[in-house]
Amino acid sequence: MISQVKIRLGKFLRAVVIYYYKMMGVAIGEGVFISHKAKIDTTYRGSVEIGDGDYITFGAIVLAHDHSVYTHVPFEKDDGGGKVVLCKNVFVGAGAIILRNVKIGDNSIVAAGAVVTKDILENVIVSGNPAKIVKAFKMITKKKL
Repeated sequence: MISQVKIRLGKFLRAVVIYYYKMMGVAIGEGVFISHKAKIDTTYRGSVEIGDGDYITFGAIVLAHDHSVYTHVPFEKDDGGGKVVLCKNVFVGAGAIILRNVKIGDNSIVAAGAVVTKDILENVIVSGNPAKIVKAFKMITKKKL
């Protein structure tokens, strides 16, 4: 009984989280899971896109801006804004950090604790700081009979 209540409450809470991020300008596809303990940048509307079937777990952070550039680069060259695109079926592990101006390809996995600073190809697993490819795989497709 208590476990059923926890399950339903968790589903409701995740639905509220997705609704909140959509209202804040994050583009979110269908069938997305976002942990209520994940953080997604809402500083600039439209700067984060989350594709269909993506899974963002506990403690993951998606940052689409970096205002530290104000002290290092003239504002005319870099306003600190950026964009993050998670394509379809991306899994972002616990505690992973995805920084601005990054695109993560379809079916890729970002391991727990990884720090993604550059684009990630499709169908790969990345880990580490900075994140590097540790495995590439081919997707198996069903043939029509």
